[in-house]
Amino acid sequence: MPKKALINLTEPMFYVLMAFRNGPLCGTDIASNVNELTSGRVNIGPATLYTLLAKFQEAGYIYEVDKNVAGRKRTYVLSKDGLKAYSDEIKRLQRCLIDAQTIEKMKQEIIEENNENTTKEKTFKYDPEKYRNPGQGR
Repeated sequence: MPKKALINLTEPMFYVLMAFRNGPLCGTDIASNVNELTSGRVNIGPATLYTLLAKFQEAGYIYEVDKNVAGRKRTYVLSKDGLKAYSDEIKRLQRCLIDAQTIEKMKQEIIEENNENTTKEKTFKYDPEKYRNPGQGR
């Protein structure tokens, strides 16, 4: 039974695929590209990087285009399946942002509604005729 394709990408996975949008890259170029894209926020070490590259090759997201045996430098390129996975992840992240914006909007509406109710309570004036003691005469 074939392995299930990668469904949701981790942040490092996403940035590795994003790096390939610039064309064929070797491991060190990928790592420096991700570091540059994220201003150093995402730093992918060699073990993580080469584990991801192996997973991506197995899933058919990338393929090797050049193997420099002497320098042990291998160059990879994004496949159509890899591009689709990258695009699908962008769509998923956009849906996440829309959901978060919807929740924040609902939260803001509740806060505004509560503020309006608080303001109404603060401006409430006591009307002795409306709230008189039933034992009192008029």
